[in-house]
Amino acid sequence: MDDRPALARRLGLRDAVAIGLASMIGAGVFAVWVPAAQAAGPWLLGGLAVAALVAFANASSTGQLAARHPESGGAYRYGRARLGAWPGFLAGWGFVVGKTASCAAMAMTAAGYLVPEPWQKPVAVAAVLVLAGVDLLGVTRTARAATVIVTFVLAVLGLVVAAGAGGLLASGIPQHPPAEAPAAGWFGVLQSAGLLFFAFAGYARVATLGEEVRDPARTIPRAIGTALGIALGVYAAIAVVLLLVLGPTSLATAGDAPLADLAEQSGWPALAPVVRIAAAVAACGALLALIAGVGRTTLAMARDRELPTPLAAVHARSHVPYAAVIVAAAAVIALVLLVDLRGAIGFSSFGVLVYYLVANAAALTQPASERRVPRWLSGVGAIGCLVLVAALPIESLLGGLAVFAAGIVYRSVRTALDRRARLG
Repeated sequence: MDDRPALARRLGLRDAVAIGLASMIGAGVFAVWVPAAQAAGPWLLGGLAVAALVAFANASSTGQLAARHPESGGAYRYGRARLGAWPGFLAGWGFVVGKTASCAAMAMTAAGYLVPEPWQKPVAVAAVLVLAGVDLLGVTRTARAATVIVTFVLAVLGLVVAAGAGGLLASGIPQHPPAEAPAAGWFGVLQSAGLLFFAFAGYARVATLGEEVRDPARTIPRAIGTALGIALGVYAAIAVVLLLVLGPTSLATAGDAPLADLAEQSGWPALAPVVRIAAAVAACGALLALIAGVGRTTLAMARDRELPTPLAAVHARSHVPYAAVIVAAAAVIALVLLVDLRGAIGFSSFGVLVYYLVANAAALTQPASERRVPRWLSGVGAIGCLVLVAALPIESLLGGLAVFAAGIVYRSVRTALDRRARLG
């Protein structure tokens, strides 16, 4: 193994779109509707619209920045280049820590759909090992696996929408009990937007792989826009059919598999177990893309000595940041075995919003010659991130602040030690 080789540009537009879609069309699309409906009630589509607007603004800023800075690291690299070392570090720290928790959540979600509880942790660990192994084989294999996974999941989601629409055409819209406005009013809509936003957040995975994309200035913005557009169309269709078939009240009180409930109520009960399998496969697809993204951001930070430098090692043959991927996989496995992740997802959400806040702030500094979207759109993205952070539950806010405080202490101590070593 050789630590010197750089990453290879092997991903085309189709590969980049597949990785972005695999990150977005994950387990969230199968499970996020219930808590979002609990927060927004009949105003669920309003929450989806807010989430889509913030996601579009963030995606526009990310694509514009990626065209100018086609390197691994995403918003970490953009923040460092345009805003300074500290903003860049905070973006990278938020991504690495938050998405590591998300990786563990995806592994446990996949296992939860496939096997009974006593077997869930071993199966989750096995999923992490297998998918990290795929990533270690090379980014083109990651892209091929992501393509297969997202094609299957999109086909199942298409069948679910068709089942719901067919039931509505055959029997008409069911009579649902009158739905009350959310108790929290507009704040409930913002909370639902915060939950739904993270179903869109996978487009950043394309940017974190920027050093492995061919013709990145052209390919990355197109891939981000294409993946986001497809995901938005899928989510909007599912949301409309869920509200019409189940109704906002029943959706808010549904179990952990609302799309399976939709299939059963639409007269397609045989589709329900297929939906569960697709949910597990989608979680694995998201996990595959997340491990790749965490590995590349860790690589970028290690190159800059923001994380331990051995994590910058790249395999001479596969051109994969193998040390970063192995450490990321080990951290995910530790979380799967030791932690109840239901509370940890809150600070993951916090971290992702900080990540995109830095990206939008970096995009605001770009001169007119580099701009592909209006400056005001980046401002909308930054404000949207702040609003959604403020709408998170208090536990998520406190957890996120604690995690970022730990990162600030780590960097401060490391910087002080490096300064002492240079002077001594």
